[in-house]
Amino acid sequence: MIKRHLPFATVAVIALVAAPLLLEPFRLGLLAKYLCYAIVALGIGLAWGQGGMLTLGQGVFFGLGGYSMAMYLKLNEAGPGGLPDFMVWSGVEQLPALWAPFANPVFAVGMAVLGPVLLAVLLGTLVFRQRVRGAYFAILTQALAAAMVILLVGQQGLTGGTNGMTNFFELFGQDLADDSTQRGLYLVVASVLGILYLATRQLVHSRYGRLLVAVRDGEDRVRFLGYDPALVKTVTFALSAGMAGLAGALFVPVVGIISPALLGVVPSLELVVAVAVGGRHALAGAVLGAVVMGYAKTAFSEQFADGWLYLQGALFILVMTLAPKGIVGVVGRLRRARTT
Repeated sequence: MIKRHLPFATVAVIALVAAPLLLEPFRLGLLAKYLCYAIVALGIGLAWGQGGMLTLGQGVFFGLGGYSMAMYLKLNEAGPGGLPDFMVWSGVEQLPALWAPFANPVFAVGMAVLGPVLLAVLLGTLVFRQRVRGAYFAILTQALAAAMVILLVGQQGLTGGTNGMTNFFELFGQDLADDSTQRGLYLVVASVLGILYLATRQLVHSRYGRLLVAVRDGEDRVRFLGYDPALVKTVTFALSAGMAGLAGALFVPVVGIISPALLGVVPSLELVVAVAVGGRHALAGAVLGAVVMGYAKTAFSEQFADGWLYLQGALFILVMTLAPKGIVGVVGRLRRARTT
């Protein structure tokens, strides 16, 4: 039992103790951003790796969570009766009714998770009941991401348009520019990721997890046995959406911005690529892939400003060619080779 949990305990100690002590504030903030993406990747690993649902629109749920938190931060800075700065610049004279409830932080955080979950339940109920799956489901979620971006860009006075929302200065009375606040946010993000990983791992190893894998491998056979695959898939899809929404809510105070560019088709595809690089059939692989790809993106862009996208693409091709099961698959092969 101890040996089985040793890798997780080691990573947790490094993340919660070593990283804040060894990394400068800027690099710690970058790591916190990678871990936010890792939370989204964990949900993708559950939906795609365990459930066989290739979702190309997780950026939508990430964005809903991020905008919910951003709305609270903007209203908090504007003060009672005030308007967010971008609304003033856009000529808005009265706070839209949609914004009013987000002045309450409990409501804002709750909607950051509940909003994506409800949207996923609605979409899943409509789609999975019609037995839409495979590439058709993937294209549908991708179209949802594209539509979401168009909607946000077109509502300049309500969402900030193309620029989104930025210039956040305070969270729950704490100065976001202060190093101690950013260190605290990092610890919150790392802790949330660890808790969600353990909970998701427990779910995967439960009876429900085995049923989810059975639906992935033979949906029709599961239906003939008396189970409802549509319900199983909808619940899983909703859980992955909730994780993405929570990640978006954490991302905003960590990075200081939320915009349509962060939740469109391309960011959603990048997250799926990250999960594939890490190994989609293992939850740890999904988390690892998000961190590795996030770090690679930063390192390549710093060193090779003109060609870092090509290097990132080459990394993906290299991993997929030499290790179709991702980094975790390579580690598993090495472990088996050492024991034989």
